Amino acid sequence: MKHQIILGIETSCDETAVSIVKNGQEILSNVVASQIESHKRFGGVVPEIASRHHVEQLTLVFEEALKEANVSYEDIDAIAVTEGPGLVGALLIGVNAAKALAFAHGIPLVGVHHIAGHIYANRFMKEFTFPLLSLVVSGGHTELVLMKEHGSFEVIGETRDDAVGEAYDKVARTLELPYPGGPHIDRLAHSGQPTLNLPRAWLEPGSYDFSFSGLKSAVINALHNASQRGEVLAPENVAASFQDSVIDVLVTKTVKATKEYGVKQVLLAGGVAANKGLRAELERVFQEIPNVELVIPPLSLCTDNAAMIAAAGSIAYEKGKRSGFDLNANPGLELTSFNKSSI
Repeated sequence: MKHQIILGIETSCDETAVSIVKNGQEILSNVVASQIESHKRFGGVVPEIASRHHVEQLTLVFEEALKEANVSYEDIDAIAVTEGPGLVGALLIGVNAAKALAFAHGIPLVGVHHIAGHIYANRFMKEFTFPLLSLVVSGGHTELVLMKEHGSFEVIGETRDDAVGEAYDKVARTLELPYPGGPHIDRLAHSGQPTLNLPRAWLEPGSYDFSFSGLKSAVINALHNASQRGEVLAPENVAASFQDSVIDVLVTKTVKATKEYGVKQVLLAGGVAANKGLRAELERVFQEIPNVELVIPPLSLCTDNAAMIAAAGSIAYEKGKRSGFDLNANPGLELTSFNKSSI
């Protein structure tokens, strides 16, 4: 039986990544060129600089990924590329590179949703057991996604304002911590105590949506009010209080949805899945819930990478999805189930 080989490309933000994945579950290579150092001095990602770096790095990353996997373009069954969401300029670099390669080598092209990729990063750890629930937490997304089969996505809850990663970065900036702020808040929180009484946005009864803008504002107001009184709040306690509120809401809603939908597996996905506090609390809580398996990817697969895009692309390819050469970057792409389409 011939093995399926998928080449994945990810350029949605500030990582230039190419990966070769076999049979949707085995990583042959996963090369990532990070741009964090270039954006750090600006306190966030600068889209134009991100696009320029993708142009500079992509050919080199392609060559390294193919060499490391010991494959040629003749071995590749399909090229999977992130078509959205993300920064439009950054996405365009990856999409156009994928189309050029697909055309030059006669290889099928498959557009992949970035969040589908984050979810499928978990398949490198465990085979999926349906129905399952995925908690997606990243810089631009906070969602609860129900899956009843491969390639089927039903968003049952999403953020109404700030994504959780965005809230982390804004609070970190207020505390004058370096970019990216999430890891710094996480580290600081472990040395502090949740001494501030910060809000939890539960929203209306039965809702699985999230809201973090009020929490972010509450942290900023607490620091401002303390400053006006001539007081200094310990940064580690502010971080611990903020993180305590975020994790409480994320975990509580995930557990509630797990029970309501009768899922067999819960996946953690996205860049904020690297947060040690969140990982530890999910592990603690799900130890007490019978017959539900918790899957958390290693730190290397939480942040943006191309192996996750190849893994999602593998399922899309198997289900008959094909993208035409009119494939375009779609920064506002919605997460929908994989459907067949033809070139």
